[in-house]
Amino acid sequence: MGFVNEFMTFLNKNKVVGLAVAFIMGGAASKLVSALVADIIMPVIGVLIPGGDWRAIPLQVGPVKFLIGDFAGALIDFVIIALVIFLIVKYMVKEDAK
Repeated sequence: MGFVNEFMTFLNKNKVVGLAVAFIMGGAASKLVSALVADIIMPVIGVLIPGGDWRAIPLQVGPVKFLIGDFAGALIDFVIIALVIFLIVKYMVKEDAK
């Protein structure tokens, strides 16, 4: 068996192409969720926060300034992505059981 055939067998056996597609789709989904949080969810929260600029909200502990607004955005991103992954996996496991 030639090198090219061996390599193609490896790709097909280990589903490498599907994994690569899933990785790229995951990156795109991450950008989409980040945009959702930054452009839709956080402006609403920003209206509720005095001053409005939620990303610049600091927590001052002595000389150290923690940007808790930026962390809150990342946390909301994570929760939304985790929820979507949970729902997808739950749906796929349910389909496999049938």
